[in-house]
Amino acid sequence: MKLRGLVSLVALALLAGGCSSSSDDEPKADPAKKGSSEKLVEISPVTGLPLKGRPDNPVFVVKIENTANGSPQYGLNRADMVVEELVEGGLTRLAAFYYSTLPKNVGHVRSMRATDIGIASPVAGQIVASGGAPKTYRIVKKAGVKVFSEDHGAPGFSSDPAKSRPYNRMINLQRLNRKAKVRDIPGPYLSWTPPGAKPSPSASASAAPPKKATKAAVKFSGGTRTTWRLAGKTWQRTNGHAARGQDFAADTLIVMFCKVGDAGYRDPAGNPVPETIIKGTGRAVILHGNEATETTWHKSSLDSQVRFTGKDGEPVTITPGHVWFEMVPKGAGKLALG
Repeated sequence: MKLRGLVSLVALALLAGGCSSSSDDEPKADPAKKGSSEKLVEISPVTGLPLKGRPDNPVFVVKIENTANGSPQYGLNRADMVVEELVEGGLTRLAAFYYSTLPKNVGHVRSMRATDIGIASPVAGQIVASGGAPKTYRIVKKAGVKVFSEDHGAPGFSSDPAKSRPYNRMINLQRLNRKAKVRDIPGPYLSWTPPGAKPSPSASASAAPPKKATKAAVKFSGGTRTTWRLAGKTWQRTNGHAARGQDFAADTLIVMFCKVGDAGYRDPAGNPVPETIIKGTGRAVILHGNEATETTWHKSSLDSQVRFTGKDGEPVTITPGHVWFEMVPKGAGKLALG
């Protein structure tokens, strides 16, 4: 079901939706209805923030290399949301969401994983990847997730002359969007804090008070850690691979501890490919400002919204803004705060 957001003097509802395709970098505003004193405002399902109008594009989820081999990363600063996920060899890869703007230069683009179904599906995200294993293609297709891959002739891909394959693939999302079809977005990615309301967790006596933190180290494996610091009001990576001035600034950093299974095949180097299970429930820590709140995440199905509850079982909402998810392996993964 498509959701609509309508601003009046009393309320602002969450919207997710789509219409015909366009290559504009900025979304077009829908004209207000003639004779109406109410203004239609589109609310992003990916950030919870007001948009200038409903974007004429789907939510694109671009798979981006996250090692020194693929550096520098381009276009992360234009993303609405980013997910860091485990791949083979203990390394990680990024899934960057683009909805409010479509950059012409995003990369370096790499292959998809079955994990991406649970990452993209809540907002009908359409995956953009250089390719994928045959088994992954079959699984993703069966799940009904649209994929634009260079291997299957998707437009908009180009080569970075400064890099070599497979670390040199770039994507022009405006060009790609000319071939994309917009699908209805089921709803918001997260339970956003309503306008004018104070962010939860609840203030009940049984709720655990947040810890103070200005630094965070997220361990995915023995060889992979992502480190963060609070810079002003946003969380920023201190060991990222982004081009200068193009890294993602997270208003909220969410660390989710997830079970990891075996995808059932190996990469070209013979490493088993892991599959992070983004379904069920588990521990999560939400960092916003200098507060780190212990919560539990809940996701009933791969295409459902991620929800959070506090220690007292009460719902925890997320302040609208740009969110970075760390999908950390349960058991092997660690979070250190400072």
